[in-house]
Amino acid sequence: MKQQHLPLTFVDHVSNPLITPPFPEFLIADPTFLPPDQSPDGKWHLFAHGILLGIHHFRSDDGVAWRRVGRVFWGMRPFVVKEGDGYLLFFERIVSLKKSVIAMARSGDLVHWSRPIVILEPSLEWEGTTARTNGNPSVVKCDDGWRLYYSAGLSWLKDCGFPEPRHIGVAFADRPEGPWRKHPHPILSPSPDVPHRNHGAGAIKVVRDGTGFLGFNNGIFIDAEGRSRSDIRLLLSDDGIAWREAADRPLVAPEGTGWKRALVYALDARCVDGTWWMYYNARSGWRFGVERIGLATCTPGAAEG
Repeated sequence: MKQQHLPLTFVDHVSNPLITPPFPEFLIADPTFLPPDQSPDGKWHLFAHGILLGIHHFRSDDGVAWRRVGRVFWGMRPFVVKEGDGYLLFFERIVSLKKSVIAMARSGDLVHWSRPIVILEPSLEWEGTTARTNGNPSVVKCDDGWRLYYSAGLSWLKDCGFPEPRHIGVAFADRPEGPWRKHPHPILSPSPDVPHRNHGAGAIKVVRDGTGFLGFNNGIFIDAEGRSRSDIRLLLSDDGIAWREAADRPLVAPEGTGWKRALVYALDARCVDGTWWMYYNARSGWRFGVERIGLATCTPGAAEG
């Protein structure tokens, strides 16, 4: 994709945040969505997780006004993808205080789901020490099979009182159920040389772009004032393993004193009729804060600067 046609200039929707935590949740996070042309009923569908009830399902006529239609099952950090006449939902599931895995379920209508099966679990040294984690799935179908991008390991955010992902890896399979073959090394890790990813790699959502790949990454960093932060950046790759920055600026970043004051992180981004739609969640504070979901859009070439 040519530089002038990269999705680099996103504009927040005027009604943000669009989704607030449904009772009794105190946060709603990690959105993933399907536009009308990929859904079984011609509606927008979005899945996101809370802490108390797991993964929630929302539906919308326009992608802006959302209504909760139910709970899926216990899990977090979901990712939905259409496959043939059905759908796959990948998600992270905590199986103990020291371990999380990635599971998958199938559906024909986005309402009734098969019993989840575990498809990926920690197995490599860099995937954690005290706590070993595989999570934040992003799945891409390629000409030679499937790719599963995932987060592993944890970095502690002192001012927030919780961890965020430290590394990002990738695995390969012939079919979604696996078996999945892991690339032996992280493809993204924290680095003091990358200010916006100096504390953790966070998560990535990967999209095929012709012969290459786009990666929407929310790195974790400590800012000049010592505060934990996260913003969303666009990465480019020819092979989906070695990544480079598309621009030296974020697509969406923390700002102001309101709903996105502290961190802007988990997201899903898809191109719908020539416009990129990105749903993301943001946090209003550090140790005490509410997490809600907003929307930013970009039409490449129309307003790139």
